[in-house]
Amino acid sequence: MSARPLGFLTATALVVGSMIGSGAFLLPAALAPFGAASLTGWAITLAGAMLLALTFARLAMRWPRTGGPYVYARNAFGDLPGFVVGWSYWISVWCANAAIAVAFAGSLGTVFPATTATPARAAACALAALWLCSAINLLGLREAGRMQLLTTVLKLIPLLLFGAIALWFADARHFTPFNPTDAGLPQVAHATAALTLWALLGLEAATVPADAIENAERTVPRATVLGTLIAGITTVLACTAVLGVLPAETLAASQAPMAEAASALWGPKAGLALALVMAVSCLGALNGWVLVSGQLPLAAARDGLFPQVFTRLSRHGTPVAGILASSALATALILSNYSRSLVQVFTFVILLSTAATLVPYVAGSLAWLWRGSGHGSRTVAALALLFSLYALAGIGAEAMRWGTVLIGAGVPLYYLRRWLMRRRMRSA
Repeated sequence: MSARPLGFLTATALVVGSMIGSGAFLLPAALAPFGAASLTGWAITLAGAMLLALTFARLAMRWPRTGGPYVYARNAFGDLPGFVVGWSYWISVWCANAAIAVAFAGSLGTVFPATTATPARAAACALAALWLCSAINLLGLREAGRMQLLTTVLKLIPLLLFGAIALWFADARHFTPFNPTDAGLPQVAHATAALTLWALLGLEAATVPADAIENAERTVPRATVLGTLIAGITTVLACTAVLGVLPAETLAASQAPMAEAASALWGPKAGLALALVMAVSCLGALNGWVLVSGQLPLAAARDGLFPQVFTRLSRHGTPVAGILASSALATALILSNYSRSLVQVFTFVILLSTAATLVPYVAGSLAWLWRGSGHGSRTVAALALLFSLYALAGIGAEAMRWGTVLIGAGVPLYYLRRWLMRRRMRSA
């Protein structure tokens, strides 16, 4: 196997495929209470995502190493900040895997209602998808890359066509009142920006397995910017179309709003077809995030900040421990919330994952401000930082508390590992 089996198309598919997953299909239901005012959140988030993509592209050119956000924080600020960012990002990844697996269950339930007829069945369906993607990744990076490229093509084209066509059938009455909530527009924009950011998480995905990407210092930046642009435009277009097709009350109660919108426009068969696209989309995103879930702990373990078990590779070059540990944690998260409805689980988990991801986004922006060069790129990084802080403040108290607890739990582990390493050195 080539030491760098992933090329430009695969790297771009990793970004697009990781970003377009569950968000484009389930998020309209979570945004339904905000009505058309949620479009302000989309506008802010898309602009912020492009600022972050440009910043991470610069960072990838400066430090083209496996680990992405973790590497940038460690190189800029040292071991402890690097560990905190790596730990936070790892949490966000396995939380994302749980959310995407739940979304897969929702899409499959539209085609085969019996699979999600009870919370226990829905949880079993989600876990089957999670461990299928884990098995594919255990076969090797090349196989995971091929899966990513295939699923990205299979979901991107139908999603673009759906968004472009369905928007012509949108009912203007569904956009009124513009703001159906009791909150002011700034508050709604803030809250929806945190939710919509979930749909655009993954813009940094190509930076994480950099050592496996051909000509990484050139390929990763291009894939990051192009992939973010493609995924952002496609997602906003499709979600806006759903908002215009379905009434708010129908949208809020739907477990597969995009498939339901297709059914309303073109009949049940169209809804089933789009539900199948949703399932493929979720599998593709899950495959990409499982890949990332093994690469991040691998990078941190090579630097001595995560346990050395994460450095062990299979004969296929796969970091087995990272994939298995991440999937096990995602499994626990799904099982601990299986008594809730799919939309409730999805909404909670995406906020938790987003909170954990925004820490690396803040650190990455600060890293370029601290160690980068060029007035224009530093201005972009400063704006990306402001956006990350703005989105972080809109996460909500419950997800912020859980995120703080999970991230804080890693700090004692960092000091425990340092103490054990010093003890080994003294006894050697």
